Amino acid sequence: MINGEMLKKAVISGANNISVQKNQINDLNIFPVPDGDTGTNMSMTVMAAAKALEDYNGTNAGEVANIIASAMLRGARGNSGVITSLIFRGFAQGLKDMEEVNGKNIVAALGIGVDAAYKAVMKPTEGTILTVARMAYEAGVEASKETSDAVSIMQVIVKKANEALALTPELLPVLKKAGVVDAGGKGLCVIFEGMLSYIKDGVVIEYDDTNEVTVDTFESAAAEFDDDIQFTYCTEFIVGRNTDSEADPDELRTYLQSIGDCVVVVNDEEIIKVHVHTENPGDALTKGLEYGQLLTVKVENMKEQHKNAKKSAPKNEQEKEFTPVEPTEQIGFVSVAAGDGLKELFKDLGCNNIVSGGQSMNPSTDDIYDAIMATPAKNVLVLPNNKNIILAAEQTIPMVKDRNVIIVPTRTIPQGMTAMLNFDPEISAESNAQLMMDAAHNVGTGLVTFAARNSEFGGKKIKEGDIIALENGKLTITEENAVKAVIKLAKDMVKRDSSFITLVYGNGITEEEANKAYEKLRDKFGSRTDISLVKGDQPVYYFILSVE
Repeated sequence: MINGEMLKKAVISGANNISVQKNQINDLNIFPVPDGDTGTNMSMTVMAAAKALEDYNGTNAGEVANIIASAMLRGARGNSGVITSLIFRGFAQGLKDMEEVNGKNIVAALGIGVDAAYKAVMKPTEGTILTVARMAYEAGVEASKETSDAVSIMQVIVKKANEALALTPELLPVLKKAGVVDAGGKGLCVIFEGMLSYIKDGVVIEYDDTNEVTVDTFESAAAEFDDDIQFTYCTEFIVGRNTDSEADPDELRTYLQSIGDCVVVVNDEEIIKVHVHTENPGDALTKGLEYGQLLTVKVENMKEQHKNAKKSAPKNEQEKEFTPVEPTEQIGFVSVAAGDGLKELFKDLGCNNIVSGGQSMNPSTDDIYDAIMATPAKNVLVLPNNKNIILAAEQTIPMVKDRNVIIVPTRTIPQGMTAMLNFDPEISAESNAQLMMDAAHNVGTGLVTFAARNSEFGGKKIKEGDIIALENGKLTITEENAVKAVIKLAKDMVKRDSSFITLVYGNGITEEEANKAYEKLRDKFGSRTDISLVKGDQPVYYFILSVE
């Protein structure tokens, strides 16, 4: 049997194990472009759970599973991270209210998670983390017919997960050609192995702080300070709910709205989490006590924070985290983008809040959630602008209670730009989402970047650092410099019926190089298309080419 303390240490051991091995997992990514590294994304997701468990000293397995699920949901990054969080969310559902669990309970909970993970992916692909999780679960089911011993069944799950991982190249030819196994599947095996280390041998794999999990170029989601601070105190607290109380959390929300603004009340069966800006934090806390005990309290003087921020920050660079606001407007927008120029562009197109992120910098579900809650609209349309961020964005939908969240599944920056340009304020949010996505499907995306690893394309060896170009996600060109690459890419992408070309230049491209590329495009296509040049400041991509 496994109690809460054992499950806690097992998950911490799993998190430490993938943290130590994240770089080896990243190296399994076979495509040469810089990407949202699988090992990093999964490590950050599971480490969120490990950190959330640090202060838990109980022995209830169900409570531990619930902490894990909540932390992973909010910390999930990239598709692999979201799928991992869904697998572990099954533990919260399957182990609910259990003080101790056996092997049969673990298998049943794993099955709930695997089912949720498959349902979350629009077109599940075998030969991936999904296959590894499913086959491990199926082996666990067979083993549970013979025994309920947690150690024995966990050993079977780990063994079968690794066998399934070895099969992934046979199921996905692209893996076999590259001579690697699936990165996400490998990450899941590493997590399970770390958990088994404690469950079987009592050994928690040590965390290596020299291998700290970070996204080096990731900027914190931020917005500018509002000089007009109406209420002084930002008050946050968590109430451990009194199970005997019949008090309605909606009444708490109504009261807080009467004494302040930026009210957010999130609750489940065990806790109520509150955020409010008010002149009377004591009144807010006193009201909260009607619902149970105060578990945590934080009160900050925003006027003093603002004053200090202005002193310490360079001119025009005062920033703070997103602040929750009331949904007063009908429709608002959240977009994901990296680079000051692109952020400003999306603001000009009508986005209320921009989450910093993109390729190789996948924001967490919590980052996107914070931006949604800082958007003053009853309907919030979210544009991920990257295929590896869509799943993380979708996880915010059940988290948000006081507004309607709609994910417009844009996969690239050009798709996001086109979607925003096609917004129609005269129709509903749902109709707009469809209209915007229909328009996004008509735009072509070209990307010029560098090879992040050695690879092979069309029989030609690609070396790390080479300039490469992609047309709608497919690697088509290698060149000696970025300007030549984007011109060649445009020649392939621009068709007879193309009307608009937008060239966005990023870090590593000088204004002179950008103008040179623009002039060449204008000479070639200017007689029949509108051509725009935008300074995007984006990392990773020297040029982003939008053709519509």
